Amino acid sequence: MDEQTQPGEIRVAFLRRDRRSVRMAREFTRAVLSEWRFGRREDEVLLCVSELATNAVLHGVPPGRGFSVRASLLRTEGQLRLEVHDSGPGDIHPREASPESESGRGLLLVSALADKWGVGERNPGRFVWCEFEARGVG
Repeated sequence: MDEQTQPGEIRVAFLRRDRRSVRMAREFTRAVLSEWRFGRREDEVLLCVSELATNAVLHGVPPGRGFSVRASLLRTEGQLRLEVHDSGPGDIHPREASPESESGRGLLLVSALADKWGVGERNPGRFVWCEFEARGVG
């Protein structure tokens, strides 16, 4: 983490309900990681934001609405928190996908890669968050 970057810093991107927004969420997150020098966990973070943005587009954003991706630094040591906010209803739970299934593994990947993750409520909708410790930052 750069000494210019301070805990509590937040970056937010607002995206449309469009499959191209998943790529835009990754690009936004990659730029934040570069700015904050959070590089060694980049692949894990980008995969998680891709999965969460995909879920938002496919399941959480009604037509005509959008979603947001929020990145924030939580501590001096460099803990990154990502949140994907959407206006969808209901709870979010990881589920086992059959070996033949082409989908259904996103939250399982997030739970395996992130140090912590969870779901919060907002009005309307919910947000899914995941956190990454900055081990080996550089």
